[in-house]
Amino acid sequence: MTPNLVWLKRDLRLQDHAPLFEAACADLPVIVLYILEPERWQQPDVDPIHIEWELDTLRSLKGEFEALGGVLLVRQGDAVQVLDDLRVAFGFTRMFSHEETGTMWSWDRDKRVASWARSSGVKWSEYPSNGVIRSLPDRDNWKALRDRRIQAESIPTPTRLAAPYNACSDKIPTMHELGLHARGLIGRPLPGRQAACDTLESFLEERGRPYRWAMSGPEEATRHCSRLSPYLSVGVLSIREVDHAVGLRMRTLRRNPEHADDAAEWLKSLSSFRSRLAWHCHFIQKLESETTIDTIAQNPVLDDQLDRAWDQDRFDAWKEGRTGLPFLDACMRQLTATGWINFRMRAMLQSVASYALWLPWRETGLHLARLFLDYEPGIHWSQVGMQSGTTGINTVRAYSVLKQSKDHDPEGTYIRRWVRELANVPTAYIHEPWNMPLMEQQMAGCIVGIDYPEPIVNEGEARKAAVAKVYAARRTPAVRRKSSDVVRKHGSRKRRRG
Repeated sequence: MTPNLVWLKRDLRLQDHAPLFEAACADLPVIVLYILEPERWQQPDVDPIHIEWELDTLRSLKGEFEALGGVLLVRQGDAVQVLDDLRVAFGFTRMFSHEETGTMWSWDRDKRVASWARSSGVKWSEYPSNGVIRSLPDRDNWKALRDRRIQAESIPTPTRLAAPYNACSDKIPTMHELGLHARGLIGRPLPGRQAACDTLESFLEERGRPYRWAMSGPEEATRHCSRLSPYLSVGVLSIREVDHAVGLRMRTLRRNPEHADDAAEWLKSLSSFRSRLAWHCHFIQKLESETTIDTIAQNPVLDDQLDRAWDQDRFDAWKEGRTGLPFLDACMRQLTATGWINFRMRAMLQSVASYALWLPWRETGLHLARLFLDYEPGIHWSQVGMQSGTTGINTVRAYSVLKQSKDHDPEGTYIRRWVRELANVPTAYIHEPWNMPLMEQQMAGCIVGIDYPEPIVNEGEARKAAVAKVYAARRTPAVRRKSSDVVRKHGSRKRRRG
């Protein structure tokens, strides 16, 4: 019998998987395929840690497919060539996959695959992913469409997969075999479905109670944020699955009023988290609707007027965590070492690069993309635009490093953990060590300018000057006209427009 082919992309799971379910329902053998694409590795936003995470996830997934009688093929090469080779070998005429919202590279690849499918007589059925709506004319009805999809029942998991008689699972290559080397990550999460489900359960039952306030500081957020983002980035869990689990937990809490105070805090935190699941889809929708936001600012007129200048020394100091601004450096070092940091600190890292350091958003955004284990293009590049002030429609978010430092690390515990040069600096000076008298510096074993750098800019003055430039540019007629276009295309529809 002619088999069906399921092409996995960033949907590495069996559960809530429409392409897999539909292919399996046809009562035909199923080939499940994942393609390792060297061209993708060469993209400037991709890092070996991303490929390594996917490979480890695939190793776990392979066993799940085989337990149902299926096979997992992992092939390396150009997508069109790999698919055509398999068409010749197995004779499939139906292909199933999720729609993918990625950068222009993935969009161009999918267009080439679509052209190949048409010319080869292969019917390619694509299914929506999470809450992203393809070919959406505007944002007016997006939220209703998204909520309807997320609230629908999850797709059933196949109970059996029949493999073609002449197919067996491929050996998943190692990073060494691919010629790639990923930096080691401290506290890297365990890959796979079971680890993802355990992480979700621990958040909903134990860690998530203080989420609403704890998500802002890097120390508290490390424990009390959901930590699901690496699993969501490769589709080990779907947004719908997570949303349903949160909803079930909230209903359970409401049915047990005997612990009213505890339940109230839980419900506030889970409601806040649930809204962020909606934001997850909202931001990816921006990339779906405008595939160039990683290369062209949403308001290019504004971006041109700002004309941020490249400064290699400032960029190197920022990316290496040696700007002389302790809290900023601590955040960058945590992110580099672990591949994760909380949302507010991600925003601060981009904001300081764009405002106080006046660096171009594209280059700084690419560096952060390569650092994040949980890199999600739609969310990342939407945030880069917002935090660099190049959308023209969002509030100017010029973070004060000193304020964030004192708000979220008043005793300097976090700074000392990640900036070891400052380990013995007294709390009175930990946020601004350059104010420390020389004798105190000698006693702390940290001479500013030698053991730890002096600030590369006067952050307060540079930030205020940058904000003034942004506001001045936003007032010009050409920028305002383009900002109106951005609102129509991407703006939130939470409030009725006047």
